[in-house]
Amino acid sequence: MIRFFEKDPYSPIQYVYDVERVLYRGKSPFQEILVIENPYFGRMLVLDGVVQLTERDEFFYHEMLVHVVMHAHPEPKRVVVVGGGDGGAVREVLRHDTVEKVFFVELDEEVINVSREFFPSVSSNLDDGRVEIMCMDGAEFIKGRNEEMDVVIVDSTDIIGFAKSLFTVEFFRSVKESLAGDGMFVTLSESLHFHRDMVRGVQETMGLVFPKVDLYTAPIATYAGNWWTFSAASRSLGLREMRRPAVSGLRYYSDEIHAQAFLPPKLYEKLMNKELNW
Repeated sequence: MIRFFEKDPYSPIQYVYDVERVLYRGKSPFQEILVIENPYFGRMLVLDGVVQLTERDEFFYHEMLVHVVMHAHPEPKRVVVVGGGDGGAVREVLRHDTVEKVFFVELDEEVINVSREFFPSVSSNLDDGRVEIMCMDGAEFIKGRNEEMDVVIVDSTDIIGFAKSLFTVEFFRSVKESLAGDGMFVTLSESLHFHRDMVRGVQETMGLVFPKVDLYTAPIATYAGNWWTFSAASRSLGLREMRRPAVSGLRYYSDEIHAQAFLPPKLYEKLMNKELNW
C-alpha cells in the first residue's frame, strides 16, 4: 500500500495516510487536485498537497462552519458561500427553510467538477434551484453589494496564496457593507494549537471593521492542530445566542454544541493579550 505525506506549510508535524487507490490526479489553473481513498477516512480531497475533506469526518467542519451563524441569525434568506468548491457548506445552508437564495462563489471550477464526480454526498445540493454558481474571485463578487445579504460564509483554503485576499481589511469592509443590518459573517481561521498568532490576527483585522467579533472552535481530526477555529462577526446581534431551533438531520451541531463552542471569555482575553503559553 502506498502512502500520502501531507505538505501543510503551517504544520510543525506531518500527517501520513495509507492510500488504497488514487482516484483522480489533475491540475487546474489554480492548484493541484488529488482524490485518494484511505481505509479509515474513505475518499479524501487534497488541494496543493493539503487535505481539505474526508468522507468520514467532513460533517464536523461543514456543520460548524455553517450552522453557528445560520442559527444565530433570526431569519437568513440570502446567503453567500465563498469557496467551498466541494459543496458541503452549500448543502448545510440549504437545510434552513428560511433560505431563498444561495450565491455559491468558487474561483476554481475544476474543484466543483471533481467534487460532483467523487463526493456526491457532499456536493448533493449544488443543483438546487436556489443555488447560483459563479466561478470567480469571491472578493470581487462581494464588492458593491450594499445591504443585500443576510449571511456571508467563507470556506477557503489556508490563509496563503490566492486565499489571502479573503482575510484583508478591504475584504472584511466589503463584507460588512454587503450585509443587511442584522447580517453575520464567518470564516475559517486555522488552529488554536498551531496557529494562534494567525487566529489572533484574523480577530484583530475583523475587529477593525465589525462592531461584534467572536471566536468558536471544533475538533477536526484531519486538519493540522485539530482544534480548529472559526472567526465570526456581526453588524449588530450577538453570535452566541441561538435564535432558531436546530435544523434536522445534523450529526454534530446542536443547541448544546452552539453554547459550548465559543471560546470562554477569559481564554479569549488571554489569546488577544498574547498571554497563551502553549
